[in-house]
Amino acid sequence: MTSQKILVALDRSEQAPFVFEQALAQCKDQNSHLMMVHILHTKVHVSTAPLMGLGTLADVDLYRTQKQQQQERVQEERQQAQLWLTEYYQKAIASHTPTGMECRTGEPGVEICSLAKEWNADLIVMGRRGHQGILEAALGSISSYVVHHAPCSVLVVQGKLPEIAKASGEVLEIQAT
Repeated sequence: MTSQKILVALDRSEQAPFVFEQALAQCKDQNSHLMMVHILHTKVHVSTAPLMGLGTLADVDLYRTQKQQQQERVQEERQQAQLWLTEYYQKAIASHTPTGMECRTGEPGVEICSLAKEWNADLIVMGRRGHQGILEAALGSISSYVVHHAPCSVLVVQGKLPEIAKASGEVLEIQAT
């Protein structure tokens, strides 16, 4: 199966460089286009406690201030994420791979599947943190969501590249779940 459009979902985990390298290798092997995405998982939380009080104008102003501060934090995180993603973008361009990048805010699994559909991706490459049992139930599994809802094939990269293999340039087999 050849993939002309490969979407790679990157987060800021230790695994991200390995996931990126696997996606880049897929692109080189198949002469594909690469789209990199990073999703800011922000839960907008503005306390409504002041609104439950006396209902004064001061309470409304406090709510607006909290909401504005939250929006400013999201914007700052987005700018930092775009700078971080730009480093990967430059590596892909240096390897002569047609590349795009996008930073989104929302539920990661939903946003990854949405971008894959919008961009008409043939393959999604993403990592897996390996949460199991109660921890997976509590935190959710982005990779599981994407595998079950993606409009295309999904390659889930398990684990991270061992330091020894990094130093020697060894090619490792990828375990997909």
